[in-house]
Amino acid sequence: MTTPTGFIGLGVMGQPMALNLARAGIGLIVWNRTSSRAQALADAGAEVAATPAQVFRRAHVVFLMMMDGASMDAVLGRGTPGLAANVRGRIIVHMGTTAPGYSRALGDDIRAAGGDYVEAPVSGSRLPAEAGQLVAMLAGDPGPAGIVRPLLAPMCARVVDCGAVPSGLLMKLAVNVFLITMVTGLTEAFHFAQRHDLDLERFVAVLDAGPMASAVSRMKAAKLLAADFTVQAGIVDVLKNNQLIAAAAREAGIASPLLDVCHALFSETLALGHGGLDMAAVVKAIEARTGAVSAG
Repeated sequence: MTTPTGFIGLGVMGQPMALNLARAGIGLIVWNRTSSRAQALADAGAEVAATPAQVFRRAHVVFLMMMDGASMDAVLGRGTPGLAANVRGRIIVHMGTTAPGYSRALGDDIRAAGGDYVEAPVSGSRLPAEAGQLVAMLAGDPGPAGIVRPLLAPMCARVVDCGAVPSGLLMKLAVNVFLITMVTGLTEAFHFAQRHDLDLERFVAVLDAGPMASAVSRMKAAKLLAADFTVQAGIVDVLKNNQLIAAAAREAGIASPLLDVCHALFSETLALGHGGLDMAAVVKAIEARTGAVSAG
């Protein structure tokens, strides 16, 4: 029997990513804390494990698409004798977004326990994940990274080699500086147009026809136009990314003025009760600030 590939973490991003692997004919064994999220994978032919340990026992390469470092540590058994049992002789692939320092330390622990470690964070949201159009930032020793690379193909339109760990995570944070500031700027422009009673469909048409248009601007402008804030990349997740970038900037003595403004706006959006909405809902914080100015 061919050794299956493991996938742990079937959330908003992880489930469609794993489905693309299964549909490409790659044998999978998967696990998710909320078991109902694994049903789509079972329907696609994947084996569903009862515990994370079952995934590690069966698979040689295990992808982790987890919420944060604490959840990764829990499934790996980090800090316990179970870590060595889970990772020895295996390649662990970190696809989520954590602090680069955390990733570097995790890689050290995995290698000390007899495993190999690769970073492959991805750029993109739920729709690109469903379409297999993500961009992976691959980092790690050439041998393990070379084994992981072809497995990324069903999930990613492009894989970019970034060097040694934690360069993959640092690259992801750098890309997210642009993403966060760009989407926040778009929402402010939309709000400006709306408050001046412009035809918003024409506003979006001008954006789409011009040099600033992108897949992200088209996607988010359409959501703003329809007031559709169903999650592609959520406020809570974007705020977490913002905090990680700010911390990495402070550690390196780097100024991040635009990011700091975005950090405040996403924090305000969360405080207003919109944490479960898409990142385009940051417009709610801008609207609230306008309301405060008008009231003053």
